Amino acid sequence: MTLRFTLRQLEYFVAVGEEGSISRASDRVNVSSPSISSAITQLEKEFGQALFMRKHAHGLALSLAGQQFMAQAQRVLAEAAELNRLGGAISDQVQGPLRIGCLVSFAQLILPALRRGFEDQFPDVRVLQHELDHAAIIDRLSRAQIDLALSYDLALPPELEFQPLRELPPYAMVGEGHPLANRVQVTLEELADHDMVLLDLPLSTDYFLGVFEQRGLRPVIAERTKDIAVMRSLVANGFGYGIANIRPRADVAPDGRRIHFVPLKGGVRPMRLGLVLPQGAETVQTVQAFARHVEAVMGEWGYPGLPIPPDSSQTKPETTNSRTT
Repeated sequence: MTLRFTLRQLEYFVAVGEEGSISRASDRVNVSSPSISSAITQLEKEFGQALFMRKHAHGLALSLAGQQFMAQAQRVLAEAAELNRLGGAISDQVQGPLRIGCLVSFAQLILPALRRGFEDQFPDVRVLQHELDHAAIIDRLSRAQIDLALSYDLALPPELEFQPLRELPPYAMVGEGHPLANRVQVTLEELADHDMVLLDLPLSTDYFLGVFEQRGLRPVIAERTKDIAVMRSLVANGFGYGIANIRPRADVAPDGRRIHFVPLKGGVRPMRLGLVLPQGAETVQTVQAFARHVEAVMGEWGYPGLPIPPDSSQTKPETTNSRTT
């Protein structure tokens, strides 16, 4: 039997259907917009159906035929992903595509260097990286759209496994002229009197606001942004303080202005950075090879982008696997 479509065409079709835009689908699958448009056109020509309704001001919407096609295409891709995992386990070789998700707030600091070392060691692996917020990481792992991810242990469903790598206590970030800039430590009570620049990402926001709520405090949110680099620049230019758990090597914002990183005192709960994996990942050699690589690199304190901490407050948790419900 001759197939009337390819898995790649289905992947592009599903991406456009879920994103509602060829340009957003292009960013998601790391393929040019013309290539995606061509795949959609070929599918529509092959099946003699318009799969999308084109709305110039509102992107693309699935037609009735497209909705039916989408449901089946998602099932086909899920089965293909399972078959690919089985093939990797059978071949016992580290090769083929590896789709890695990484929390957008620290992807720039750790993922490129982790990839470089892994791809140098395993040149037959083709890595595709996806910078996502935490909610999108959970969604894509659940849909088998990525193979594993680097993120925090926030609100993970029971079908996802968390392998902890490092505990990261929060820092307050303040600009050069901020009243708290020269403090050795700072309390949440002291911060609550000042304007805050909030890193406003799904689930991560709950953590940042939660550390105040646990003390019965409410921060004064003056600015919100979904971009960690923008947050650093706003902080450096005096729009308020920020809170983050990962500290870059250079204490400067993207515009070159200096930032002071002040540890929070008072037993504030740290974030746990680790690998998030779907069920069955232990059978995929390529996934496990990357997990071992990450553990080895982060086992030394010099994992990419982070300075060695001046004290032992940032510690590595036990390396045994745990499930977060």
